[in-house]
Amino acid sequence: MQAEKTRVRDYLTSLQQRITATVESVDGGARFRADAWQRPGGGGGESRVLRGGALLEQGGVGFSHVMGAGLPASATQQRPELAGAAFEAMGVSLVFHPANPYVPTTHMNVRFFIAERDGEARAWWFGGGFDLTPYYPFEEDARDWHRAARTACAPFGAGVYPKYKDWCDRYFYLKHRGETRGVGGLFFDDLNEWGFERSFEFLRAVGDAFLGAYLPIVERRRALPYGERERQFQLYRRGRYVEFNLVYDRGTTFGLQSGGRTESILMSLPPLVRFEYDWHPEPDSPEALLYRDFLRPRDWLDAPAP
Repeated sequence: MQAEKTRVRDYLTSLQQRITATVESVDGGARFRADAWQRPGGGGGESRVLRGGALLEQGGVGFSHVMGAGLPASATQQRPELAGAAFEAMGVSLVFHPANPYVPTTHMNVRFFIAERDGEARAWWFGGGFDLTPYYPFEEDARDWHRAARTACAPFGAGVYPKYKDWCDRYFYLKHRGETRGVGGLFFDDLNEWGFERSFEFLRAVGDAFLGAYLPIVERRRALPYGERERQFQLYRRGRYVEFNLVYDRGTTFGLQSGGRTESILMSLPPLVRFEYDWHPEPDSPEALLYRDFLRPRDWLDAPAP
């Protein structure tokens, strides 16, 4: 599958470049720092991080292409037949933490994985998705986000968006809190049943849809005035992001278990965060509305599909 791996890598590096160039222009206050790295066990990547921008307090867009002689435990937990197989994994992953509490945090990831034994591919699959984590709730933003997700999935069948929307709701769920991380989006993994070409086409559809889904929300919210109350709530809710990434996220676990670069793996964490013991929002406040109506699985597209 060498030709296929090259095509995927070329797309991923191009996607990283397109996203960083566009977001740098939209931010207008800072530039991404590019940091190339090598993995001792094989492979490497490039992490691009923007800090202290006009829009983003911190944002990271990372490309990685790593390989190894044996799969880590996190990759074989559900596929024990692949234990001991060599592997290659490549992907682009990003997280944007805006400065303004009214602009949601967002995450996107697209990835390709292949396991080989005796020089032959034994298993391969695509995975990825994108999700939105607002601090202050706007139904318009959630509806537009999911409308963009549905549009990206539409050429692949009517059941694709509901399936991967539901998977996202279930995956980005903090069981110990009884709440979703945000309003969801799309999550897919182990995708190979469509064959390589169709599966790769879907990966590209998701990756290419991200900016068109996120940037209109950014433009609506980035100039809204806010005060210390909103800032402190944003920092408090960022704690949930930390909890999810360190307790549940499979990508974080895979990266650490496979000997990946720690700085690149953990660049998804927010630059500032606070924790407060047994905090509860005031009744009927905007913060309470987030908990009541937004941190649970919902059908955001009540209107019939166009």
